[in-house]
Amino acid sequence: MSDELYIKRCLELAAIAIGNVSPNPMVGCVIVAKGKIIGEGYHQKFGEAHAEPNAVKAVFDQYGPEAENLLKQATAYVNLEPCAHFGKTPPCADLFVKHQLKKVVIGNRDPFSGVDGKGIEKLRNANIEVVSGILEAECRCFNRRFFTRIEKQRPYIILKWAETANGYFATNDGHQKWISGALAKRLAHKWRTEEDAILIGKKTAIVDNPHLTAREWPGKNPVRLVIDKHLQIPQDHHIFNKEAKTIILNELKTDVVDNVHYIQMEDMHFYLAQKVSFQLYLMDIQSVIIEGGAHILNQFLEANLWDEARIFTSANSWTEGIAAPTINGHLQEELNLGSDKLSIYTNDIN
Repeated sequence: MSDELYIKRCLELAAIAIGNVSPNPMVGCVIVAKGKIIGEGYHQKFGEAHAEPNAVKAVFDQYGPEAENLLKQATAYVNLEPCAHFGKTPPCADLFVKHQLKKVVIGNRDPFSGVDGKGIEKLRNANIEVVSGILEAECRCFNRRFFTRIEKQRPYIILKWAETANGYFATNDGHQKWISGALAKRLAHKWRTEEDAILIGKKTAIVDNPHLTAREWPGKNPVRLVIDKHLQIPQDHHIFNKEAKTIILNELKTDVVDNVHYIQMEDMHFYLAQKVSFQLYLMDIQSVIIEGGAHILNQFLEANLWDEARIFTSANSWTEGIAAPTINGHLQEELNLGSDKLSIYTNDIN
C-alpha cells in the first residue's frame, strides 16, 4: 500500500509540469529512507534535469554530509522507468547506481527504444532491487500522450466542439454564433496550456477569426495549426499575429515568415487525417486539440484517429444549422458547467 501512495505522489509532482516537458513524458520522483520522504523532484521543463536528479539534489540540499549514507538505505519511487541513455541529460539509472540506492519502485516500463527495460537492467546489474508495475494502468493513463506518440507514431488526438441541445454545431450562413458559456470558454483555454498544439481548418479560421491562444488561463500558448490547402486565409487574421507559433499545412509552399511556418503537403484531399497525424509526429508534436470545423472533425472521426472527445452541450436550441459530428466512444465523464454540460469520451477501439 505504501508503494502505491508514493507512486501517487510521483504523479502529483509530475502533473505540475503538464504542458512543459513534451515530447518527454511527465515524471515525478520520491526518495524514501527510514519510512520518511527525504527528497522529491519532477521533470520541470523539456531539455532540463529529469525528475531523478532533481530528487537526489533535494536530498543533498536537505541533508548535506548525511545524504550519501541516506541514499544507500533509500528506496526511490518513480512513475516511469529511469532512462538509460544519453539524451539532453545523462542517464538517470546511472545516477541511482552511482549513489547505490537500495531499491527502486517503478510505475511504468518506458516504451521508448532507447530505454525499454534497459534502465531496469542497469539497476538490477548493480544489485539494486527493482519492483515494476505499481499502479501501472494509472501511470500509463497519466502519460497517455507520451505512450501514444511512441507506440502509434502519432500525437494524442483530442477532439473538441460545442453543440446546441438539439445537435447543431454551426450556422448555415457562415456567421459566427457562440454556443457555450463563459465557464466552458475558460476551461477550453486551460486545456490549450496543457497540449502541444491546436488545429482548425480554413473555413473556421476565416469565419471565426480565432486567436487560438490561452488568453483566459495562465500558461503557454499551443502551436497553432491550420489546414489551408490553397492559402486563402487573409493575412490580417489573428492566426498570423505574433502571439504564438503558427503552422500552415498547405499544398503550395514550404517557407518560414517570422513565427509563421508553411509546410507543403501533397494530395491533401486523400487521407488527410492520416497525413496530418504523421506530419505532426515528425514535428515532435505529442498532443493536439482539434477544434473544427465539422468537416475536419468528421475526417478524423471517420479515420478513427482520435483518443478523446470533449463536447460541450448548450441548454439552448437552434431552429437550423450544421449538424454536429456524431461520436461513437466510451462516455468517461459528464460535468455541468453553468448551463452547459461537458461530456468526455474515450476511443477504446483505435
